Amino acid sequence: MKFRKGLMFLLIFVLALQTTGFTAQAAAKKEIAIFLDGQRLETDVSPYIMPKVNVTMVPLRVISEGLGATVLWSQANRTVTIQKSDSIIKMTSGRQQATVDNAVVNLDASVQLKQGRVMVPIRFVSENLGIQVNWNQTAQTIDLYSGDVMKPTPELPPVTPAQPGEEVKPPVNDEMRGAWISTVNGDWPSSGARGNVEKQKQEYTSQLDQLKAMGINAVFVQVRANADAVYPSKLVPWNSVLTGTQGKDPGYDPLAFMVEEAHKRGLEFHAWFNPFRATNSASTANLAANHVSKLHPEWIVNASGKLYINPGIPEARQHIIDAIMEVVNNYNVDGVHLDDYFYPSNVTFNDDAAFKAYNTLGTADRAAWRRDNINQFVKQLGQSIDRVKANVEYGISPFGVWRNKANDLTGSDTKAGVTAYDSMNADVRTWIKQEWIDYVAPQVYWSMTLSAARYDKVVDWWVNEVANTNVKLYIGHSPYKLGTPEIGWQSSQEIIDQLNYNKKYPSISGDIYFSSQYLTKNPLGIIERLKAYYGL
Repeated sequence: MKFRKGLMFLLIFVLALQTTGFTAQAAAKKEIAIFLDGQRLETDVSPYIMPKVNVTMVPLRVISEGLGATVLWSQANRTVTIQKSDSIIKMTSGRQQATVDNAVVNLDASVQLKQGRVMVPIRFVSENLGIQVNWNQTAQTIDLYSGDVMKPTPELPPVTPAQPGEEVKPPVNDEMRGAWISTVNGDWPSSGARGNVEKQKQEYTSQLDQLKAMGINAVFVQVRANADAVYPSKLVPWNSVLTGTQGKDPGYDPLAFMVEEAHKRGLEFHAWFNPFRATNSASTANLAANHVSKLHPEWIVNASGKLYINPGIPEARQHIIDAIMEVVNNYNVDGVHLDDYFYPSNVTFNDDAAFKAYNTLGTADRAAWRRDNINQFVKQLGQSIDRVKANVEYGISPFGVWRNKANDLTGSDTKAGVTAYDSMNADVRTWIKQEWIDYVAPQVYWSMTLSAARYDKVVDWWVNEVANTNVKLYIGHSPYKLGTPEIGWQSSQEIIDQLNYNKKYPSISGDIYFSSQYLTKNPLGIIERLKAYYGL
């Protein structure tokens, strides 16, 4: 009898555990809800998230009935065609590519059939129809905004004006606080981590933790340094910093890992590209067979012992745009970021043949033609990004001085030896006025006391330049100069003084620091100063 009673209690206990488990699973599997401009869209099959790729799939009727698009499913070739206004999307079950207005783009997840319903990736379809998509992990909701209804703006706490002499503190999470992470400058990975996947991962996550702890909320990671990649690409070879050999597969996808780890910590991830730089030396001996200098030597210019992709050749510009769009299409990045490697400064650049062949302006002014080449590149890249993922922020970090006043009365009150417009053929003013970019982040790498290019005078000029435009202004800072002999860098207070100066201008939307190692190494105690400034 005692045995039978004991067995009965055991069975009841096991059943109770199972019931609890089912209840917990049911609670964890909260149904995903979809809202368009605040109105819930009903679905006959519940949306679900595909594991590993984190893509949310929804039934096709959400697209037709909810978004008002015309849809056509062909059972014969298992292809769905979606059309709204002038946009046409085609996806085939089992194929990891789609066509958007006849352009081929890669997919993380394609069409699937579930419970007799055709399921499609909601973010990919929506964004290519011009609809903004926001995912709320906590609420398990997808919010779609068509543009017909204003997106709700979160309420911000009131800001108390600073008293005279009081240090100005930025509102929490109300501005960009970025750090550049260079893959060729010693930030990541270290030389000791080459070929060691786990060490590379550990170094990267350690940097993120340190950066976040001092107030950083975004990282700008160099994914293309010398016509190469830190991700699997069909167009360019693997970066040699990963394994010691250009073109060698490191055994994992560093970019997928880096984006995921940044987002886990609430950090934005911006993919940073050096567009036209091909190599840091004239030698091609150690380059991979699919490096652009070997596949298209006719695109390459040797300028003072470094190789550059010639911006004057339209096919070469398109190749770079295609390489950047690989990342936009295949990764959940928050931004695309370019630095100032356009035409190299203060060197001879032999582009006679390209000038003769592609001078559609009909001008004898070589510099004007070069600026137009870069203008076309900047504009076309922005258009490509907007077509695919309009929510991805697109910006450029030019050299800090556009032009000196001595050369142009509308330039800054500086005496810089290099300028963006004259030395690099970067017509930043046009990019801003035409709003081809979402933000500009000039590299204002001088102190408040350097007479040739004083920080405050340079910042004043950029503030005036973005006035009456929708282009945001971030300021690039240079903690790498802390402790160097250059005027003004003998104390980390210099950085804090610059941040305080920026608060004069509401149009300055934040700051980016070059580079991460010069924050994490804590030169002259900059970490504690930043923590105090950001109220941490």
